[in-house]
Amino acid sequence: MANFNILLLPGDGIGQEVSVEVEKLINWFNTTGIAQFSVERGLAGGAAYDAHGEAISEDDMRKAQSSDAVIFGAVGGPKWDKVPYDKRPEAALLRLRKDLGLFANLRPAICYPALADASSLKRDVVEGLDILIVRELTGGVYFGEPKTIIDLGNGQKRGIDTQVYDTYEIERIAKVAFELSRARHSRVASAEKRNVMKSGVLWNEVVTKVHADHYTDVKLEHVLADNCAMQLVRWPKQYDVIVTDNLFGDVLSDVAAMLTGSLGMLPSAALGAEDPVTGRRKAMYEPVHGSAPDIAGQQLANPIAMIASFGMALRYSFGLKDWADKLDQAIANVLAQGLRTKDIASGGAHIGTAQMGDAILAALKKLA
Repeated sequence: MANFNILLLPGDGIGQEVSVEVEKLINWFNTTGIAQFSVERGLAGGAAYDAHGEAISEDDMRKAQSSDAVIFGAVGGPKWDKVPYDKRPEAALLRLRKDLGLFANLRPAICYPALADASSLKRDVVEGLDILIVRELTGGVYFGEPKTIIDLGNGQKRGIDTQVYDTYEIERIAKVAFELSRARHSRVASAEKRNVMKSGVLWNEVVTKVHADHYTDVKLEHVLADNCAMQLVRWPKQYDVIVTDNLFGDVLSDVAAMLTGSLGMLPSAALGAEDPVTGRRKAMYEPVHGSAPDIAGQQLANPIAMIASFGMALRYSFGLKDWADKLDQAIANVLAQGLRTKDIASGGAHIGTAQMGDAILAALKKLA
């Protein structure tokens, strides 16, 4: 039986509630003999700032480095709006991504048949939707230097963020996208802004070369990022895998989230480079949604994105692909039964966070 170490960072707001539902799944796996998960809990975001004065402590960073996977909830909230910029809750995410080398962000957008009417778009536009956005996660404007605000005098200031990419950063994320596409429909759309950004020109050149050198069996198209956003709303099923930079990936994946009916439906994985000796990758898994402080503590949060993020961990970190498939099917089965949290209820009856988590666990047990 395989043994894995997990660092669980629930974070703030509804991150605390949805993390409990993942722990239920972990506890069940531990009782079945399928795998053994050792879980350590840590603090991140506002909770860590309140305890340590930092967005994440050095001790929890060491635990993250030694774990087989980090399971992350959500961070932030109005309570911490005034904290120093480098200690804001979101700084925990940026540090984890950077220090663990998590350069590849996988964000699937799947519209379950039972939820086609929950989307703000027409059923025929989203029904059967299954796309994957591959976002570069450790470069670009979020990490580029200089990043500062300069006082120009006379009451004027200048804010500076630097969009910067090196060839190797684009090569490695392109390879991830092309490899993943081979297991899907062998179609990749590369999104950038080469018409106005030099980094976009380089992105286009490098992706084109990687494709020509290694992946001619995959169909590649280039699309301007703003047009890609429009196309996602017009006819999203034209895409299979979209590869893009940190900034545009942030925006496009949130657009894709709403195609599925709710941010509460979207999981994500952040993967590092494969270790040449062990074949393992550093990894972190988290829902795309935020901490939603307005509904925290009310059992209104949708735990599906968090549960599906654990499913991605089963697939990419723990080598339990069959169980990842079963968990995906369990979610689909529960939705097919008509069970809904408030965000996807379309005004009808709804159940709470814990009830949805219990229903998915029960459905998984049936599949087992």
